[in-house]
Amino acid sequence: MKKILTLAILLAPILASAQSAPFTISGKIGQLQAPAKAYIDYMDNGNSVEDSAMLVNGAFTFTGHSNGYSYARLALSHDGGGKQKAVYTGDVIYFYFGKEKVLITSKDSLDNAVFTGSKVYNEYAAYNKVIGGSIMALTKAANNAFASLTAAQQKDTVFTNRVNNDYMSSRQKRTEQQIAFAKAHPNSFFGMAALSEAAGGKVDLPLIEPIYNAMNKNLQASDAGKELAQRIAAAKNIKIGAMAPAFTQNDVNGKAVQLADLKGKPLLVEFWASWCGPCRAENPNLISQYKRYKDKGFQIIAISLDDHKDKWLEAIAKDGMPWIHVSDLKGWNNEVGRLYGIRAVPANFLLDGEGKIIAASLRGEELNKKLAEVFKD
Repeated sequence: MKKILTLAILLAPILASAQSAPFTISGKIGQLQAPAKAYIDYMDNGNSVEDSAMLVNGAFTFTGHSNGYSYARLALSHDGGGKQKAVYTGDVIYFYFGKEKVLITSKDSLDNAVFTGSKVYNEYAAYNKVIGGSIMALTKAANNAFASLTAAQQKDTVFTNRVNNDYMSSRQKRTEQQIAFAKAHPNSFFGMAALSEAAGGKVDLPLIEPIYNAMNKNLQASDAGKELAQRIAAAKNIKIGAMAPAFTQNDVNGKAVQLADLKGKPLLVEFWASWCGPCRAENPNLISQYKRYKDKGFQIIAISLDDHKDKWLEAIAKDGMPWIHVSDLKGWNNEVGRLYGIRAVPANFLLDGEGKIIAASLRGEELNKKLAEVFKD
Protein backbone atom coordinates (compact mmCIF):
# COMPACT_ATOMS: atom_id res chain seq x y z
CA MET A 1 0.00 0.00 0.00
CA LYS A 2 1.15 3.51 -0.75
CA LYS A 3 0.15 6.70 0.99
CA ILE A 4 -3.39 7.88 0.35
CA LEU A 5 -2.30 11.05 -1.41
CA THR A 6 -5.22 11.75 -3.73
CA LEU A 7 -8.96 11.21 -3.74
CA ALA A 8 -10.43 8.37 -5.74
CA ILE A 9 -12.92 10.83 -7.18
CA LEU A 10 -12.13 14.39 -8.14
CA LEU A 11 -14.63 16.63 -6.44
CA ALA A 12 -16.07 19.53 -8.35
CA PRO A 13 -16.57 22.68 -6.27
CA ILE A 14 -20.10 23.66 -5.23
CA LEU A 15 -21.19 27.03 -6.57
CA ALA A 16 -23.92 29.39 -5.49
CA SER A 17 -25.81 31.56 -7.93
CA ALA A 18 -25.99 35.11 -6.65
CA GLN A 19 -24.72 38.57 -7.45
CA SER A 20 -20.97 38.82 -7.00
CA ALA A 21 -19.49 41.33 -4.58
CA PRO A 22 -15.92 42.26 -3.61
CA PHE A 23 -13.91 40.24 -1.11
CA THR A 24 -10.47 40.56 0.45
CA ILE A 25 -8.41 37.67 1.75
CA SER A 26 -5.37 38.81 3.72
CA GLY A 27 -2.79 36.52 5.25
CA LYS A 28 0.00 36.81 7.78
CA ILE A 29 2.16 33.70 7.97
CA GLY A 30 5.09 34.31 10.27
CA GLN A 31 7.80 36.49 8.76
CA LEU A 32 8.13 34.70 5.42
CA GLN A 33 9.77 36.70 2.65
CA ALA A 34 10.29 36.25 -1.09
CA PRO A 35 10.68 33.85 -2.78
CA ALA A 36 7.80 32.56 -0.61
CA LYS A 37 4.61 32.86 -2.66
CA ALA A 38 0.89 32.23 -2.13
CA TYR A 39 -1.41 30.82 -4.83
CA ILE A 40 -5.20 30.88 -4.77
CA ASP A 41 -7.79 29.20 -7.01
CA TYR A 42 -11.49 29.87 -6.49
CA MET A 43 -14.82 29.94 -8.31
CA ASP A 44 -16.92 33.04 -9.02
CA ASN A 45 -20.29 32.54 -10.75
CA GLY A 46 -19.08 29.45 -12.56
CA ASN A 47 -15.76 30.95 -13.60
CA SER A 48 -12.46 29.60 -12.34
CA VAL A 49 -10.14 32.33 -11.09
CA GLU A 50 -6.52 32.03 -10.02
CA ASP A 51 -4.08 34.53 -8.57
CA SER A 52 -0.74 34.65 -6.79
CA ALA A 53 1.10 36.98 -4.44
CA MET A 54 4.64 37.26 -3.03
CA LEU A 55 4.94 37.34 0.75
CA VAL A 56 6.42 40.40 2.41
CA ASN A 57 7.12 39.99 6.13
CA GLY A 58 4.70 37.06 6.01
CA ALA A 59 1.88 39.11 4.53
CA PHE A 60 -0.13 38.67 1.34
CA THR A 61 -3.47 39.93 0.03
CA PHE A 62 -5.94 38.74 -2.59
CA THR A 63 -8.96 40.68 -3.83
CA GLY A 64 -11.75 39.68 -6.18
CA HIS A 65 -15.46 38.94 -6.34
CA SER A 66 -17.51 36.26 -4.62
CA ASN A 67 -21.07 35.13 -5.23
CA GLY A 68 -21.55 34.57 -1.50
CA TYR A 69 -20.25 31.01 -1.10
CA SER A 70 -17.00 30.57 -3.01
CA TYR A 71 -14.77 27.52 -2.68
CA ALA A 72 -11.03 28.12 -2.65
CA ARG A 73 -7.73 26.30 -2.63
CA LEU A 74 -4.90 28.30 -1.10
CA ALA A 75 -1.35 26.98 -1.42
CA LEU A 76 1.84 28.44 0.00
CA SER A 77 5.29 27.82 -1.46
CA HIS A 78 7.69 28.52 1.37
CA ASP A 79 10.80 28.13 -0.79
CA GLY A 80 9.59 29.57 -4.10
CA GLY A 81 9.32 26.11 -5.65
CA GLY A 82 6.24 27.03 -7.68
CA LYS A 83 2.52 26.34 -7.65
CA GLN A 84 2.52 22.65 -8.59
CA LYS A 85 4.94 21.76 -5.81
CA ALA A 86 2.99 23.85 -3.30
CA VAL A 87 -0.35 22.30 -4.26
CA TYR A 88 0.69 18.66 -4.36
CA THR A 89 3.48 18.38 -1.81
CA GLY A 90 3.40 21.62 0.14
CA ASP A 91 1.33 23.77 2.45
CA VAL A 92 -2.26 23.84 1.15
CA ILE A 93 -5.78 24.38 2.54
CA TYR A 94 -9.30 24.29 1.10
CA PHE A 95 -12.12 26.48 2.42
CA TYR A 96 -15.28 28.47 1.69
CA PHE A 97 -15.49 32.24 1.97
CA GLY A 98 -17.96 34.96 1.01
CA LYS A 99 -18.35 38.67 0.33
CA GLU A 100 -16.10 39.44 3.25
CA LYS A 101 -12.77 40.70 4.53
CA VAL A 102 -11.07 37.49 5.61
CA LEU A 103 -7.89 37.35 7.69
CA ILE A 104 -5.75 34.19 7.83
CA THR A 105 -2.99 34.13 10.44
CA SER A 106 -0.40 31.62 11.61
CA LYS A 107 3.07 31.53 13.09
CA ASP A 108 4.41 29.15 10.47
CA SER A 109 1.99 27.59 7.96
CA LEU A 110 -1.45 27.55 6.39
CA ASP A 111 -2.02 24.09 7.83
CA ASN A 112 -2.68 25.48 11.31
CA ALA A 113 -3.91 28.94 10.32
CA VAL A 114 -6.74 30.74 12.13
CA PHE A 115 -9.56 32.42 10.16
CA THR A 116 -11.23 35.62 11.34
CA GLY A 117 -13.79 37.92 9.75
CA SER A 118 -15.56 35.23 7.74
CA LYS A 119 -19.08 34.18 8.65
CA VAL A 120 -19.08 31.77 5.70
CA TYR A 121 -15.89 30.07 6.90
CA ASN A 122 -17.38 29.74 10.39
CA GLU A 123 -20.46 28.07 8.87
CA TYR A 124 -18.18 25.75 6.89
CA ALA A 125 -16.17 24.83 9.99
CA ALA A 126 -19.37 24.10 11.94
CA TYR A 127 -20.67 21.97 9.06
CA ASN A 128 -17.41 19.99 8.92
CA LYS A 129 -17.56 19.39 12.66
CA VAL A 130 -21.03 17.84 12.31
CA ILE A 131 -20.16 15.55 9.40
CA GLY A 132 -16.81 14.38 10.76
CA GLY A 133 -14.36 16.61 8.93
CA SER A 134 -13.44 17.47 5.37
CA ILE A 135 -12.22 14.87 2.89
CA MET A 136 -8.82 16.55 3.01
CA ALA A 137 -8.72 16.13 6.80
CA LEU A 138 -9.67 12.46 6.56
CA THR A 139 -7.03 11.89 3.88
CA LYS A 140 -4.40 13.64 5.98
CA ALA A 141 -5.31 11.48 8.98
CA ALA A 142 -4.95 8.33 6.86
CA ASN A 143 -1.58 9.48 5.53
CA ASN A 144 -0.43 10.19 9.08
CA ALA A 145 -1.62 6.76 10.20
CA PHE A 146 0.37 5.15 7.40
CA ALA A 147 3.45 7.25 8.21
CA SER A 148 3.26 6.14 11.85
CA LEU A 149 3.76 2.51 10.84
CA THR A 150 7.23 1.01 10.97
CA ALA A 151 9.02 0.26 7.69
CA ALA A 152 8.15 -3.41 8.09
CA GLN A 153 4.49 -2.67 8.86
CA GLN A 154 4.22 -0.46 5.75
CA LYS A 155 5.02 -3.57 3.69
CA ASP A 156 2.59 -5.78 5.64
CA THR A 157 -0.94 -5.94 4.20
CA VAL A 158 -2.37 -6.66 7.64
CA PHE A 159 -1.38 -3.18 8.77
CA THR A 160 -1.86 -1.33 5.49
CA ASN A 161 -5.32 -2.84 4.96
CA ARG A 162 -6.26 -1.72 8.44
CA VAL A 163 -5.28 1.86 7.62
CA ASN A 164 -7.13 1.73 4.32
CA ASN A 165 -10.23 0.14 5.85
CA ASP A 166 -10.32 2.79 8.59
CA TYR A 167 -10.06 5.48 5.93
CA MET A 168 -12.85 4.05 3.81
CA SER A 169 -15.02 3.56 6.89
CA SER A 170 -14.52 7.19 7.93
CA ARG A 171 -15.49 8.33 4.43
CA GLN A 172 -18.62 6.18 4.45
CA LYS A 173 -19.63 7.50 7.87
CA ARG A 174 -19.03 11.04 6.64
CA THR A 175 -21.31 10.46 3.65
CA GLU A 176 -24.04 9.18 5.95
CA GLN A 177 -23.64 12.27 8.12
CA GLN A 178 -23.89 14.48 5.03
CA ILE A 179 -27.18 12.85 4.05
CA ALA A 180 -28.50 13.41 7.56
CA PHE A 181 -27.28 17.03 7.50
CA ALA A 182 -29.02 17.69 4.17
CA LYS A 183 -32.29 16.28 5.49
CA ALA A 184 -32.07 18.40 8.63
CA HIS A 185 -31.00 21.63 6.88
CA PRO A 186 -33.09 22.06 3.70
CA ASN A 187 -32.65 25.85 3.83
CA SER A 188 -28.86 25.85 4.27
CA PHE A 189 -26.31 26.28 1.50
CA PHE A 190 -24.21 23.63 3.19
CA GLY A 191 -27.25 21.37 3.23
CA MET A 192 -27.18 21.51 -0.57
CA ALA A 193 -23.38 21.18 -0.57
CA ALA A 194 -23.64 18.11 1.65
CA LEU A 195 -26.26 16.48 -0.56
CA SER A 196 -24.31 17.26 -3.73
CA GLU A 197 -21.09 15.74 -2.44
CA ALA A 198 -22.83 12.73 -0.94
CA ALA A 199 -24.62 12.08 -4.23
CA GLY A 200 -21.30 11.73 -6.05
CA GLY A 201 -21.08 10.62 -9.65
CA LYS A 202 -23.43 7.64 -9.35
CA VAL A 203 -26.60 9.12 -7.90
CA ASP A 204 -28.72 6.83 -5.75
CA LEU A 205 -32.03 8.19 -7.02
CA PRO A 206 -34.36 6.71 -4.35
CA LEU A 207 -32.13 8.21 -1.65
CA ILE A 208 -31.03 11.53 -3.15
CA GLU A 209 -34.00 12.76 -5.20
CA PRO A 210 -36.57 13.03 -2.35
CA ILE A 211 -34.10 14.99 -0.22
CA TYR A 212 -33.33 17.27 -3.16
CA ASN A 213 -37.03 17.84 -3.82
CA ALA A 214 -37.47 18.95 -0.20
CA MET A 215 -34.67 21.52 -0.41
CA ASN A 216 -35.40 25.25 -0.46
CA LYS A 217 -36.50 26.35 -3.95
CA ASN A 218 -33.93 29.14 -3.98
CA LEU A 219 -31.20 26.61 -3.31
CA GLN A 220 -32.56 24.42 -6.11
CA ALA A 221 -32.38 27.47 -8.39
CA SER A 222 -28.76 28.17 -7.41
CA ASP A 223 -25.93 26.93 -9.57
CA ALA A 224 -25.22 24.19 -7.02
CA GLY A 225 -28.87 23.13 -7.12
CA LYS A 226 -29.03 23.17 -10.90
CA GLU A 227 -25.85 21.10 -11.16
CA LEU A 228 -27.22 18.43 -8.82
CA ALA A 229 -30.51 18.45 -10.74
CA GLN A 230 -28.52 17.77 -13.90
CA ARG A 231 -26.83 14.80 -12.24
CA ILE A 232 -30.19 13.47 -11.10
CA ALA A 233 -31.51 13.81 -14.64
CA ALA A 234 -28.38 12.14 -16.03
CA ALA A 235 -28.84 9.20 -13.63
CA LYS A 236 -32.35 8.77 -15.02
CA ASN A 237 -31.67 9.28 -18.69
CA ILE A 238 -28.03 8.47 -19.50
CA LYS A 239 -27.84 4.70 -19.47
CA ILE A 240 -27.09 1.77 -21.72
CA GLY A 241 -29.67 1.63 -24.50
CA ALA A 242 -30.62 5.31 -24.24
CA MET A 243 -29.83 8.00 -26.79
CA ALA A 244 -26.85 10.14 -25.82
CA PRO A 245 -27.89 13.73 -25.04
CA ALA A 246 -27.21 16.12 -27.90
CA PHE A 247 -24.64 18.86 -27.44
CA THR A 248 -22.63 21.47 -29.31
CA GLN A 249 -19.20 22.71 -28.23
CA ASN A 250 -16.31 24.49 -29.90
CA ASP A 251 -13.16 22.74 -31.07
CA VAL A 252 -9.58 23.99 -30.70
CA ASN A 253 -10.13 26.48 -33.54
CA GLY A 254 -13.38 27.85 -32.14
CA LYS A 255 -15.54 25.95 -34.63
CA ALA A 256 -18.80 24.51 -33.28
CA VAL A 257 -19.02 20.72 -33.31
CA GLN A 258 -22.38 19.00 -32.89
CA LEU A 259 -22.77 15.47 -31.62
CA ALA A 260 -25.50 14.95 -34.21
CA ASP A 261 -22.97 15.55 -37.01
CA LEU A 262 -20.97 12.52 -35.87
CA LYS A 263 -23.72 9.94 -36.29
CA GLY A 264 -23.32 7.03 -38.67
CA LYS A 265 -20.40 5.13 -37.12
CA PRO A 266 -19.37 4.08 -33.59
CA LEU A 267 -18.24 7.05 -31.52
CA LEU A 268 -16.44 7.29 -28.18
CA VAL A 269 -17.43 10.34 -26.11
CA GLU A 270 -14.40 10.80 -23.87
CA PHE A 271 -14.24 13.17 -20.86
CA TRP A 272 -10.73 14.09 -19.73
CA ALA A 273 -8.42 16.95 -18.70
CA SER A 274 -4.78 17.83 -19.19
CA TRP A 275 -4.20 17.69 -15.43
CA CYS A 276 -5.75 14.21 -15.06
CA GLY A 277 -2.99 11.61 -14.68
CA PRO A 278 -5.19 8.53 -15.29
CA CYS A 279 -6.61 10.22 -18.42
CA ARG A 280 -3.16 10.86 -19.85
CA ALA A 281 -2.02 7.34 -18.95
CA GLU A 282 -4.89 5.89 -21.02
CA ASN A 283 -4.10 7.96 -24.11
CA PRO A 284 -1.56 5.55 -25.66
CA ASN A 285 -4.20 2.82 -25.64
CA LEU A 286 -6.81 5.18 -27.10
CA ILE A 287 -4.39 6.14 -29.87
CA SER A 288 -3.72 2.48 -30.63
CA GLN A 289 -7.42 1.66 -30.84
CA TYR A 290 -8.19 4.78 -32.88
CA LYS A 291 -5.55 3.88 -35.46
CA ARG A 292 -6.80 0.30 -35.55
CA TYR A 293 -10.42 1.16 -36.30
CA LYS A 294 -10.50 4.65 -37.82
CA ASP A 295 -10.63 3.27 -41.37
CA LYS A 296 -13.78 1.40 -40.33
CA GLY A 297 -15.35 4.67 -39.23
CA PHE A 298 -14.43 4.78 -35.56
CA GLN A 299 -14.29 8.31 -34.17
CA ILE A 300 -13.53 9.89 -30.81
CA ILE A 301 -14.75 13.23 -29.50
CA ALA A 302 -12.87 14.32 -26.39
CA ILE A 303 -14.48 16.86 -24.05
CA SER A 304 -11.86 18.55 -21.90
CA LEU A 305 -12.59 19.82 -18.40
CA ASP A 306 -9.65 22.20 -18.67
CA ASP A 307 -9.97 25.91 -17.97
CA HIS A 308 -6.67 26.97 -19.59
CA LYS A 309 -6.49 26.73 -23.37
CA ASP A 310 -2.70 26.64 -23.49
CA LYS A 311 -2.52 23.62 -21.17
CA TRP A 312 -5.32 21.90 -23.11
CA LEU A 313 -3.59 22.39 -26.46
CA GLU A 314 -0.19 21.45 -25.04
CA ALA A 315 -1.55 18.12 -23.75
CA ILE A 316 -3.21 17.34 -27.09
CA ALA A 317 0.05 17.98 -28.94
CA LYS A 318 2.29 16.22 -26.43
CA ASP A 319 0.15 13.06 -26.31
CA GLY A 320 -0.45 13.10 -30.09
CA MET A 321 -4.23 12.71 -29.98
CA PRO A 322 -5.54 12.97 -33.57
CA TRP A 323 -9.29 12.94 -32.90
CA ILE A 324 -11.87 15.69 -32.34
CA HIS A 325 -11.31 17.88 -29.28
CA VAL A 326 -13.84 20.32 -27.81
CA SER A 327 -14.12 22.39 -24.65
CA ASP A 328 -15.74 25.55 -23.32
CA LEU A 329 -12.77 25.94 -20.92
CA LYS A 330 -15.05 26.17 -17.88
CA GLY A 331 -13.31 23.40 -15.97
CA TRP A 332 -15.70 21.34 -13.85
CA ASN A 333 -18.47 23.64 -15.04
CA ASN A 334 -18.09 22.40 -18.63
CA GLU A 335 -21.63 22.42 -20.01
CA VAL A 336 -21.33 18.99 -21.64
CA GLY A 337 -19.78 17.55 -18.50
CA ARG A 338 -22.66 18.86 -16.43
CA LEU A 339 -25.19 17.58 -18.97
CA TYR A 340 -23.71 14.09 -18.66
CA GLY A 341 -23.40 14.27 -14.87
CA ILE A 342 -19.61 14.00 -14.89
CA ARG A 343 -18.02 14.28 -11.44
CA ALA A 344 -14.79 12.40 -12.09
CA VAL A 345 -12.45 11.88 -15.02
CA PRO A 346 -11.62 9.86 -17.00
CA ALA A 347 -15.15 8.92 -18.06
CA ASN A 348 -16.59 7.85 -21.39
CA PHE A 349 -19.59 6.57 -23.33
CA LEU A 350 -19.46 4.41 -26.45
CA LEU A 351 -22.23 5.19 -28.96
CA ASP A 352 -23.45 3.20 -31.93
CA GLY A 353 -24.08 4.76 -35.34
CA GLU A 354 -27.51 5.99 -34.27
CA GLY A 355 -26.17 7.81 -31.23
CA LYS A 356 -27.35 5.19 -28.73
CA ILE A 357 -25.20 4.43 -25.68
CA ILE A 358 -23.95 0.85 -25.91
CA ALA A 359 -21.26 0.92 -23.19
CA ALA A 360 -19.76 3.23 -20.58
CA SER A 361 -16.67 3.63 -18.39
CA LEU A 362 -14.45 1.57 -20.70
CA ARG A 363 -10.72 1.60 -20.03
CA GLY A 364 -7.78 -0.44 -21.20
CA GLU A 365 -8.53 -4.01 -22.18
CA GLU A 366 -12.26 -3.58 -21.54
CA LEU A 367 -12.38 -0.90 -24.23
CA ASN A 368 -10.29 -3.00 -26.58
CA LYS A 369 -12.58 -6.03 -26.22
CA LYS A 370 -15.71 -3.96 -26.75
CA LEU A 371 -14.33 -2.30 -29.88
CA ALA A 372 -13.28 -5.71 -31.24
CA GLU A 373 -16.84 -6.87 -30.67
CA VAL A 374 -18.38 -3.81 -32.31
CA PHE A 375 -16.12 -3.97 -35.34
CA LYS A 376 -16.15 -7.79 -35.45
CA ASP A 377 -12.35 -7.83 -35.35
